[in-house]
Amino acid sequence: MTTPDTTPVLELAGVRKTFGSVVALADGSLSVKPGSIHAVVGENGAGKSTLIKVVAGLHPRDVGTFRFRGEEVDFTSTAEAKDAGIAVIYQEPTLFPDLSVTENIFMGRQPLGRARRIDKQAMFDEAQQIFARLGVDLDPRRPAQGLSIADQQIIEIAKAISLDAHLLIMDEPTAALSGVEVERLFSVARSLRDEGRGIVFISHRFDEVFALSDTITVMRDGAYVGTLEAAETTNDQLVTMMVGREVSELFPKTPAEIGDVVLEVENLSTAGTFHDVSFTVRAGEIVGLAGLVGAGRSEIARAVFGVDSYDSGSVSIAGRSVVKANPQIAIKAGMALVPEDRRQQGLVIESSVARNIAAAIRGQLSRWGLLTSGSENGAAGPWAKKLQVKTTALSMQAATMSGGNQQKVAIAKWLATNPRLLIIDEPTRGIDIGTKAEVHRLLSELAGQGMAILMISSELPEVLGMADRVLVVSEGRISAELDRSEATPETVMHAATARHEQLREEVTA
Repeated sequence: MTTPDTTPVLELAGVRKTFGSVVALADGSLSVKPGSIHAVVGENGAGKSTLIKVVAGLHPRDVGTFRFRGEEVDFTSTAEAKDAGIAVIYQEPTLFPDLSVTENIFMGRQPLGRARRIDKQAMFDEAQQIFARLGVDLDPRRPAQGLSIADQQIIEIAKAISLDAHLLIMDEPTAALSGVEVERLFSVARSLRDEGRGIVFISHRFDEVFALSDTITVMRDGAYVGTLEAAETTNDQLVTMMVGREVSELFPKTPAEIGDVVLEVENLSTAGTFHDVSFTVRAGEIVGLAGLVGAGRSEIARAVFGVDSYDSGSVSIAGRSVVKANPQIAIKAGMALVPEDRRQQGLVIESSVARNIAAAIRGQLSRWGLLTSGSENGAAGPWAKKLQVKTTALSMQAATMSGGNQQKVAIAKWLATNPRLLIIDEPTRGIDIGTKAEVHRLLSELAGQGMAILMISSELPEVLGMADRVLVVSEGRISAELDRSEATPETVMHAATARHEQLREEVTA
């Protein structure tokens, strides 16, 4: 009987990496066993990305131990790491869109047949076999162009298997995936684990970490904190280790005095998107829009703010009607919208922190048609300080910041307009647990100061923890309005699926 190899497929101990005077990684330590899924968690800036880049051959370590499959290694390039058997699956893979799925898998190492010509049939057959092993229905001959992010990630995994990779690193792979796509990816990951490969899984989503991983390593401030067995660990333990302090209250909601109606939406409808939507948001109140993905929550918010038009109905701020499909009018009326996609819609990612924060009030800052960096810095500085934006300078590009800090800049940009109503779509998506608590605390403070807040979130604990009232959207309609005391996971999910059940009954009747 053969004894299974228990030598760690990856072993890092005391790895340090600096860039000039900046210590990006003070103590990178990680041990991944073959046949296991090992999660790495930590706040933005904890050192996870630098650790992975050392393993992938992007950055050489300064000091420390780096062993792969029991041997001391020091990769000087990503190609060297790949050849050794390490594959990294990013949240947004880069494929050649004009080539087929098979050609992308075997790029640069196509098998040769007679007369040293590429053996396309051999490539196709191997690709088909890999997809069959993974239980994935994907046509190896189709072009890569137009494939979903989920399918592109599967191609990268197939590439790793064809290279016989012993270690796969999945870096925030589920950020752009639907629930069904996430489950398919997890199924593939588990099958790779069962084949004896080591998998490193990096994610901010605790539910996914606990659902998929066997072991969890926590990092903080560029250093190793500890390793835990997933089955014996709780959310609270992870949070405490990640932030270095007790965070018993992730949703610091404080009571606020509820005032007059600020936003009134009446009978808003857009054919094929949402229907007969009516609700109010009062001063000092946080109203949560909950529901399944695709229910129409973001579309309602975009119509209220004027990004999109609507067919019928009305929107009023403090009793005054707001012209539809005109965001400039909405801003003047006192509305602000922090969109779901901060990189594509919320920020000019190549611009500075100061320019982004001052963007919505540029007209107020210019003098005789001229806008100086001094006036931008003067307007942006107090907001960057108030929101605790971690930046070396206001001239720093937004693209170089962590997701949490980008979100703070996006919020600061709209708070600078001094709005009566803040509409915030997915306020904490893709940011770490410590920054989530900071954003929640900010929303609670703003409500306490009398601001009306409409919050859209796919995270049910966030809705239940922060909202004074919950509006549940199902199939483009408000299916329930629940007071904070009435809103539970069961009541919200029942209302979110009620419309689906009704439609199913109508079809089968």
